[in-house]
Amino acid sequence: MMSLDCGDVTTLVLLDLSAVFDAADYDILLQPLQATFGINDVAQRWIWSYLSGRTQHVRVRANKSSTTYV
Repeated sequence: MMSLDCGDVTTLVLLDLSAVFDAADYDILLQPLQATFGINDVAQRWIWSYLSGRTQHVRVRANKSSTTYV
């Protein structure tokens, strides 16, 4: 915002990969990460926890929908 206020050119790029990960077999996804990039242990568990057991709900003021696994 400060760059915009100063008249600087500012770009924001957002990339949503959630649909890609929803269709992937996580074991197959994590194997190349470990073999190619050496991602293992804590980093691998962090990625696995992000990909598995995710839930979502919608909250509007005091109203909350039921929780759904995604």
